[in-house]
Amino acid sequence: MIKINNFFDNSNVKCIAEGGVFSIYEHQHDLSVDSNTAMNSYFMEQMNVKKRQVLCKLDNSTVKLQAGAMQWITGDVEMNSGVSGAKDFFGKLVKGAVTGESAVKPLYTGTGCVMLEPTYNFLLIEDIASWGKGIVLDDGLFLACEGNIQESINKRSDVATALLSGEGIFNLTLSGNGFCVLESPVPREELVEFELDNDVLKIDGNMAIAWSSSLQFTTENASKSIVGSTLSGEGVVNVYRGTGKVLVAPTMNGTVNPSSNGPEQTTANSGSDSLVGSIVGGILK
Repeated sequence: MIKINNFFDNSNVKCIAEGGVFSIYEHQHDLSVDSNTAMNSYFMEQMNVKKRQVLCKLDNSTVKLQAGAMQWITGDVEMNSGVSGAKDFFGKLVKGAVTGESAVKPLYTGTGCVMLEPTYNFLLIEDIASWGKGIVLDDGLFLACEGNIQESINKRSDVATALLSGEGIFNLTLSGNGFCVLESPVPREELVEFELDNDVLKIDGNMAIAWSSSLQFTTENASKSIVGSTLSGEGVVNVYRGTGKVLVAPTMNGTVNPSSNGPEQTTANSGSDSLVGSIVGGILK
C-alpha cells in the first residue's frame, strides 16, 4: 500500500481536466525558483505559462506514452516496449521519423498510477470516438493514449502542394474507443472547432492541429488560377472537405505585426510576395 502525500491535498496543484484514465494537473505557482529565476517565473505565471502534468490512473488497463514521458509509477504496473520484433521496430522507426513522434511508445499495464513529466505545453484530453472514424494529428502533438487505441499513418496524396503549404506529408492517425492526451501550442480557450457537414473549410497556413480522418485533406491554390493566387498574396491554402471536425489554433501564426499594415507572412506567402514584386517591377519598367 502506498499513500501519496502533498499532491492530491496540495493547494498549489489543481486538477483542470479529466477523461478516461487521464487527469491533467496544473501547478498554480512555480515554487522552485531562486533570485536569478524568480522574476522570469513570475511573468511566465501571469501569462499562463505553468507546469502541467498528466496522471494515468490504471485499473487493470493499459496506456501508451511518448517515450521518456514517465516520471513515476505506483502500484502493480509493468512496462514493456510495445515492440514485437525487428520488423515491427523498423516500422515504428519509420512512422516516428515522418510524424515527429518517438519511434517506440512504451506500454504501461496493470493497476496503479503513472505520472508523466511536467511540461509547459498546453494539454488536451480528446475522446477519439467523438471524431468519427479517427483523429489525424499534426506532427508532435501526441503525448499519451489508452492502450486499445490503434495507430496508423495518414499519407497526403498531393505531395508537391503540401510542401508549398508548409504541411507535412505524413500524419499520425488515432482510431478506436478511448481517450488520448495531446500537447497543444495554444490553450483550449483559444482553439476553434469547426464541424463540417458535407462542406468545405479553407485555411491559409498550417493552423489546424487535428482533424477527422473522414475528411478529405488537400492543398490547393487560393484562386482558380496560379496568377490570381499570386496577386492576391494568399498562395496555397489547406482545404478540408466532407463531414467531420477540424481543430484550429488561430493565434498560433498569422498574427498582425504592429510594425506593419498587414499580417506577418508565412514562408509560402513570402515566396508569393517576391513573385508579385517581380511582376510589378517588370510592369513598371
